[in-house]
Amino acid sequence: MPSKMNFHTATALLYAMGMSKEQSQHRIANRFRGFLPVVIDVETAGFNADKDALLEIAAVIIDMDDEGKLHQGEASAAHVEPFKGANLDEKALAFNGIDPWHPFRMALPESEALEKVFESVDIALQDTGCTRAILVGHNPFFDLSFLNAAVKRCKLKSPFHAFSSFDTATLGALAYGQTVLARIVQTAGLEWNEEEAHSAVYDTERTAALFCNIMNRWHSLDNPTK
Repeated sequence: MPSKMNFHTATALLYAMGMSKEQSQHRIANRFRGFLPVVIDVETAGFNADKDALLEIAAVIIDMDDEGKLHQGEASAAHVEPFKGANLDEKALAFNGIDPWHPFRMALPESEALEKVFESVDIALQDTGCTRAILVGHNPFFDLSFLNAAVKRCKLKSPFHAFSSFDTATLGALAYGQTVLARIVQTAGLEWNEEEAHSAVYDTERTAALFCNIMNRWHSLDNPTK
């Protein structure tokens, strides 16, 4: 099977291999119009994506089961070395508690950190038949702007859509009447540990759990017997 094909062609091939129409409809490529949701969270040394350092990045790929329900996959993450000439805002560092030069961070150069995350996303795109990843985040403009700026600096090809995203702040307001991540997560009955918050991995995993929770609630409304 070719490594890249549109999801209509992939669906036809799955029929030929014996997959039922219902199973095919529950493929994640069909659920999001060929996009693969990937939750991203970044920790940074400020708010300016072009000037402030990217310090942590984490990604969780969203999976779909045979009943059409979403589940979070394992996290892929990296600590990131500040790029040459990067600004390090002291207030931002005090907020997230990151020491960019701590030897135990085991930080990677920015390009290597991105390649580590992108590798798992590229594999998932091939496995699912999706054409492009779409960033899921809480107020994702921030995360996407830092991701795009780092991609541009490193001259890499990004698997993510350049400007489209799914926002859990908006989804949280719709589903639970809350917009702050911690409050939405708790209102949804999910676990939240304030001491672990503002770590890229923890925030990504909680955002992924919330995204799946809200999407699955909608799925159960559309499929009341599931």
